[in-house]
Amino acid sequence: MKIICKRISLILAMTALVPAFAAVPEPQSKQAKEVRALVDKGAALVESKGKDAFGEFRKKGSVWFKGDLYIFIDDFNGKVIVYPPDSKLEGQNIINMKDPNGTAVVATFIEALKTQNSAWVEYLWPKPGSDKPVKKFTYVRKAKAPTGETLIVGSGFYSE
Repeated sequence: MKIICKRISLILAMTALVPAFAAVPEPQSKQAKEVRALVDKGAALVESKGKDAFGEFRKKGSVWFKGDLYIFIDDFNGKVIVYPPDSKLEGQNIINMKDPNGTAVVATFIEALKTQNSAWVEYLWPKPGSDKPVKKFTYVRKAKAPTGETLIVGSGFYSE
């Protein structure tokens, strides 16, 4: 009995070390369908052109970056590769950055994509030009660049 209790305690302790997984079912909206299509197209472009596609994602007013809709790219270590609304974030590792609810946003993307090719994640994030975080649904998917590196390509929409 003591051995069983020790094993259960060990399993519970290990479970507490696993980061919270905040993936959600796909939202059923026109915006969600548009975001999914945009990310799928963006991932295909990354898979065919690699880094040469990054400049396209940064062009304001393009299909990739209009208003508060934009493609972003992160690596699986938490480094921001492309972030059109604020290029100062590019090159920074934000794996530990948490939203006001404690969701480690990029860590959640990575965790979700460890077991699947794409996922929807819900968290709080400020709209471009604002400091106030609001609910955001983001679709992320894996994209394998011609160099062999697997990247995270994503986009999302704000629920308000």
